[in-house]
Amino acid sequence: MSLTEIKVPNIGDFKDVEVIEVLVTEGQTLKKNDPLITIESDKSSVEIPSNSEGQIKTLKIKVGDKVSEGDLILVLENTSQSQEKVQKKTIIEKELKKVKVIESEIQISTINQNKITDISSASPKVRKFARELGVDISQVKGSERKGRVVESDIKLFVASNSKNISNDENKNNEKIKQEYSHSEFGKIEIKDIPRVKKLSSKYLVNSWTNIPHVTNHDEADITELEEFRTSLTDIYTGKKKKITPLAFIVKALTASLKKFPNFNSSIDEIEEGKMTVKKYYHIGIAVDTPHGLMVPKLRNADNKNISLIGKELKKLSDECRNLKIDKRELFGGSMTITSLGGIGGSFFTPIINYPEVAILGVGKSEKKQVHIDGEFVTRVMLPLSLSYDHRIIDGAEAARFNNELKENLGKNFAYKLAI
Repeated sequence: MSLTEIKVPNIGDFKDVEVIEVLVTEGQTLKKNDPLITIESDKSSVEIPSNSEGQIKTLKIKVGDKVSEGDLILVLENTSQSQEKVQKKTIIEKELKKVKVIESEIQISTINQNKITDISSASPKVRKFARELGVDISQVKGSERKGRVVESDIKLFVASNSKNISNDENKNNEKIKQEYSHSEFGKIEIKDIPRVKKLSSKYLVNSWTNIPHVTNHDEADITELEEFRTSLTDIYTGKKKKITPLAFIVKALTASLKKFPNFNSSIDEIEEGKMTVKKYYHIGIAVDTPHGLMVPKLRNADNKNISLIGKELKKLSDECRNLKIDKRELFGGSMTITSLGGIGGSFFTPIINYPEVAILGVGKSEKKQVHIDGEFVTRVMLPLSLSYDHRIIDGAEAARFNNELKENLGKNFAYKLAI
């Protein structure tokens, strides 16, 4: 039995090129010129073929490795002697092995053929985008000429397969069982999960498994907004008005939604290629209650001033904490705000409230030294974490939305939008 080493051939003036695809497995039978791996430089991708025949004994490479000319890819084994031994076995054993070999070769041939076609019909940028979303590009049908795959094909593939992925993940989760009981390690207490958390858990799991989340983190300068907010007084009594910063954020978010209508949409019918763009502005507010998180909707925020929004926020929060909120008020939102400002913390990754396509996470504001016009000045900065559905909203659009939101929370906000 002889062994043959397959190494990286001369690939031009490149070193430490990344392996983006491994097209073979150990034990697989190879023919000459069968593709082994795909490597990617900054501008192109290249398939490395086999220059010998045989069965793979050892695979020496994996996705993500960096390779150069002369690096070992795999070791092939000449299988002639093993085939002579197989011929000495019984007819039944030989026939079974022949069937398995034929099925294996058909499957491998089909997989390799598909991968060769799909890989050659997608640019490195598109394949990188697919890897970031965890998509096997060989399974994506291209819409361009000669089956070329583009980014929109990747997004459509993710949308159409999200339900199947969710079902598969749920099945896998059900199989995981603890080998030891918690009680074996000390005292425990078994408690019922609060009803509200039971109800919300399935929506959270659905959102996290079905929506490709991306989160944009940024900070808004709210120095003038805070000065304005803390200076508000009642014109009749002269007493200071206590209006939460959340009321201003609601107003700022509503103004941003008007300029970026994609954020005010829902994706219930995404499998049919449809999205619902809303003409109303009902802002969801995540309320922390002893029973669990609840998200009532502040209706028609675009038609209400800051004082009225502040009063309704308090009313909705009280109704949730006392479990007196109407179930209907938990549905039909435009976009949700979840704020940790009253507790603490800065940036986080909020989960989108399905079927909405975005959610705004707000941290606790703090004073920071900011470099402006050549000098450092003290400013009040508000952490913002914008999570969005990448199937509907692109990164550039999300960045522009955040910039608009920061401007609406900036020095001109109080005077333009507060009344």
